[in-house]
Amino acid sequence: MAVFRYIIKDAKGARLEGTLKAMTMDEAIEKLIKEGSTIISVKSTEEGAFKGKLSLFDKLLLTFYKIKTGVGLKTLVFFTRQLATMFSAGLTLEKSITNLEKEEKKKKFRKVLIKLSEDIRKGFSMSEAMEQHPGVFNPLYISLVKAGEVSGTLHTVLDELSEYLEKVADTRRKVMSALSYPIFIICFLIIVVWGLFYYIIPMFASVYESFNADLPGPTLVAIAISDFVRHNVVYTFMIIIAVAVAIFLFYLSDKGRYFMDSINLKIPVIGSLLYNSIMNKFARTFSILMYSGVPIMESMELVENVVQNAKIEGAVRRARVMVKEGYSVAGAFKKTEAFPPTLLQLISTGEETGDMDSLLGKAADFYGKLVDSVIDRLSSLIEPLLIILLAGVVGSIIIITYLPVFNLGMAISSGVK
Repeated sequence: MAVFRYIIKDAKGARLEGTLKAMTMDEAIEKLIKEGSTIISVKSTEEGAFKGKLSLFDKLLLTFYKIKTGVGLKTLVFFTRQLATMFSAGLTLEKSITNLEKEEKKKKFRKVLIKLSEDIRKGFSMSEAMEQHPGVFNPLYISLVKAGEVSGTLHTVLDELSEYLEKVADTRRKVMSALSYPIFIICFLIIVVWGLFYYIIPMFASVYESFNADLPGPTLVAIAISDFVRHNVVYTFMIIIAVAVAIFLFYLSDKGRYFMDSINLKIPVIGSLLYNSIMNKFARTFSILMYSGVPIMESMELVENVVQNAKIEGAVRRARVMVKEGYSVAGAFKKTEAFPPTLLQLISTGEETGDMDSLLGKAADFYGKLVDSVIDRLSSLIEPLLIILLAGVVGSIIIITYLPVFNLGMAISSGVK
């Protein structure tokens, strides 16, 4: 006999959450209906998101699969919004998806829509059809659709999901906009440094060699690096690629990802931007899951896998274990010491009032505004700091190159005999 977790509304309209034993899902639903309950969600306790741990090889294959089959967030936002509008207008899911498939210009996503339409026509539910495309629809998306199907509120869930994806896309756009300038400057710096070592330093090296002068240590090191870069261009690029691949594989490992994500949160200003962005996504995701009637344990499991930071994921995982042991949600998150007091207070109030989804939404708005304020600060600080970095690195290389020139008379007298 299986155990099923349910969320219902009783005759008085109160929201109740619990478990019951039944042989099948249909039997569990029948028992709840006989009790006069309005079913929001029924799910086997054996089901869940991201069961088990993936090996490094599996993670690598999954990454390549998502790159091959995935679509951009902008495409997914547009699809969800259009689907919600058509479905709310009275069109069937199959007809709505067929219409969207005819208008879709991207071949990759059009194939996904064709397969979705075919599976729904064969009798699959929308969530079951979407499960066949993990590179496009993540577990959070599928769980919300499934909750909407079970509760009969799919049109509402699709509206909320489209709003959620739009806000996530907007936050991501703001963060990427703030980080794009530093990334451009760093790439430009790398090109300038490479040009100095490949073209400029060899010119000075040939002049110094003609005088047979004794060169300072820093200048000798610079010339040695320059010689290596010039005579080993292929090896240099191979080393760069090898280092990039090594960093990528290190990041795929659990320890490597935790280490790098922890470091990212400690970077001045940028760390604050990333942290507030994560809290915004955490609260927004938790809010829509609670609103859609997804059970609290499954909600925490799904949130754990969408915050995209190993340190925060670990905190959510520990909190989930504590909630299972009997802690309150706010108390469990507080013990992890990874979440800000404002968010904890809102979660605690939501537990007491039964309005957690609304308060989590307000928390998401609050941290969204913090992201905006950090971006404004970053925009005013990052430009002068990067100019100083660029001037410092290039200036240091030029000074090292010119060191012998500063004492040119001594170099000539010691070299000419």
